[in-house]
Amino acid sequence: VQLQASGGGSVQPGGSLILSCAVSGSSVSRNVMGWYRQAPGKQRELAASITAVGFTDYPDSVKGRFTIARDSAKNTVYLQMHRLKPEDTAVYYCGARTRSWSRTQLPMNEYDYWGQGTQVTVSS
Repeated sequence: VQLQASGGGSVQPGGSLILSCAVSGSSVSRNVMGWYRQAPGKQRELAASITAVGFTDYPDSVKGRFTIARDSAKNTVYLQMHRLKPEDTAVYYCGARTRSWSRTQLPMNEYDYWGQGTQVTVSS
């Protein structure tokens, strides 16, 4: 299974970006898919996740601004980010759990595969 993240870049505060995670070797519609982020000197944290049945999870820091979505035809998961803030600056990683998972939230250490990161910088 391979995950290829893309779409990062530099944006001004208040701007928007859409990250993509193209998956090969497994179906995004059957997996738990997640986006995590890691800022310099900080631990990796959840940005958004979606289960196989469509339950989504967001931390309070991004609720109402970020949306996770998947396109089964393209086997790709997206993270739409709006009203970006400087504190959203981080390397963003996509992860996949290909083993079955019946709960609504998945701890980070339960993911099976990770893609390479994509840098998001929010600065004026």
